[in-house]
Amino acid sequence: MHELQFLILTVIVLALLFDFINGFHDTANAIATSVSTRAIKPAHAIIMAAALNFLGAIYSTGVAKTIGGDIVASAEMVDEHIIIAALMGSIVWNLFTWYVAMPSSSSHALVGGIIGAVLVSTGSTGLNFIGIGKIVLSLIASPLLAIFSGFIVMTVLFLLFGRFAPSALNGRFKKMQILSAATMAFSHGSNDAQKSMGIITLALLSGGYLSSFEVPDYVKFLCAAAMACGTALGGWRIIRTIGGKIFKLEPISGFAADLNSSIVIFSATLLHLPVSTTHVVSGSIMGVGTAKRIRAVRWGVAQQMLVAWVLTIPCTAVMGALAYQIVLWIF
Repeated sequence: MHELQFLILTVIVLALLFDFINGFHDTANAIATSVSTRAIKPAHAIIMAAALNFLGAIYSTGVAKTIGGDIVASAEMVDEHIIIAALMGSIVWNLFTWYVAMPSSSSHALVGGIIGAVLVSTGSTGLNFIGIGKIVLSLIASPLLAIFSGFIVMTVLFLLFGRFAPSALNGRFKKMQILSAATMAFSHGSNDAQKSMGIITLALLSGGYLSSFEVPDYVKFLCAAAMACGTALGGWRIIRTIGGKIFKLEPISGFAADLNSSIVIFSATLLHLPVSTTHVVSGSIMGVGTAKRIRAVRWGVAQQMLVAWVLTIPCTAVMGALAYQIVLWIF
């Protein structure tokens, strides 16, 4: 019994660490555009993102149930060793991509880590391929949708406000961008913070501490708080890539990117589908930039990010499988 309690405690600590590192990656994206255009001061952006991430995190638990229930065939086939290994694999990958300032997907990393750990422990029978297909489809389709819809949103704004002087537009949209960044932060919390909630709840369920897959309130609070701390301490490396290297943002284009990203992410939350904030925000910026001029987008940076996105699931699956062997050796 004591060993089980220790394993579950380890899962909780690693899941919160994953959320903390996720703050390096994904929560930073929620404020990257508004900070890069100087619509809001970094310190104020962090406070706003932390508060609205928390509110978004407690809004719904549908995505948590998808992560906890749709990747594995059943909770009975998953033990704490598998969950620990999955988290270890995804954490190592997230730290590596953060170190090289590459905005890869924490969502992809977590899914890949779970798949690898389950495959090496129980075989393919432990995986819910229909559920995995649904999750992977949402992860692939969401950035493509963000590019397309971002192009449309920016085109509409150009048609509506193109006759105004750039200086007047920038002044107006700097103020509006604070609102769009707020909606982006809330949308992010409503989707991304739930992934660790799902992992912790799955561990509690498999350990017999819960009778059904319902996310406890204290799990919501812990995950939201961990992600907010990660944003405050490490997100600026990713902000520089997202906020400026893909496309030079102005307040109007930053507003369009934030608004578009928040719509795509929150729509996914309503459908209980996990998406990558990194992918969606990057896709929105590409779409917005393309509406201005195709050559305005730095496609070389976009290609580097695409490589990281493609590699994430297979790499973290391998890491999850290796981590499972290490976990068995330790425990």
